[in-house]
Amino acid sequence: MLKKRSVSLSGHATSVALEPEFWTVLDAIAAERELSQAGLLAWIDQTRGRRPLASACRVLALSWTAKKNTV
Repeated sequence: MLKKRSVSLSGHATSVALEPEFWTVLDAIAAERELSQAGLLAWIDQTRGRRPLASACRVLALSWTAKKNTV
């Protein structure tokens, strides 16, 4: 089941639907970077290139988890 979060990105309202497990990881990333959830989503949006926002969120979560597990 997907969980939606709404955010304003570049002045436009949007929503992102991800599995709760991904939101848990993204929340941890935001806390580590001292960002709000909206701040992290804005950063992901600015750096994602042409990748869809939900996909960019998942890729970041997987990448961050992989780095945490190799330490």
